[in-house]
Amino acid sequence: MTDTDTASPPRPRVVIADDQSLVRTGFRMILAADGIDVVGEAADGVQAVEAVRATRPDVVLMDIRMPELDGLEATRRILTGGPDEPRVIMLTTFDLDQYVYAALAAGASGFLLKDVTPEHLTAAVRLVRTGDALLSPAITHRLVERFAARDDRSATLHRELSTLTPRELEVLTLLATGLSNAELAARFHLSETTVKTHVARILAKLNLRDRTQAVIVAYETGLITPGIRQEP
Repeated sequence: MTDTDTASPPRPRVVIADDQSLVRTGFRMILAADGIDVVGEAADGVQAVEAVRATRPDVVLMDIRMPELDGLEATRRILTGGPDEPRVIMLTTFDLDQYVYAALAAGASGFLLKDVTPEHLTAAVRLVRTGDALLSPAITHRLVERFAARDDRSATLHRELSTLTPRELEVLTLLATGLSNAELAARFHLSETTVKTHVARILAKLNLRDRTQAVIVAYETGLITPGIRQEP
């Protein structure tokens, strides 16, 4: 076996943005203890954008409410920065914060409550680094039902939905109700691998980062109507 075969994957690189120094210190210690490198810290949104540009991390832990520039606007600026954008995890005190929804719509990969356990924090960083969304579709579903509102993008998004096949529209509809890949596979009598292929094609056609954004699109285009239960 060669050295290449046995080499460990690169350590995740993280920037922590939070206006509370104790939060940053605590998170840095937790991440470092689990083999995750903290390559930058920021006490406000402006510093967060600068730290990301200087260090090019894999993941950003971003507090929503910070001085100078809030985490939502900082996230927007970071996620329009180029092809090598990091994944952003929003930090919040409230699990149904309207700003969390706005951040997810802007491209964040999920959110964590600030009282997250060390195990959950490190697992979340590793998960989103691989390209997955941190939120389960069911949690996203709750957020979207509470905060989604049609906007001027809806007409454009409707046109984009027309690129999906009938089966892909079915998958997107049920995905948006909170079904996992395993549940989608059972519903359509398909393998999970085939379902993953459908989901990947949906994301590619709609130019979406992950399943979280797919759920949001399903609501904002009217494919799913808040408060109305979809047929299983």
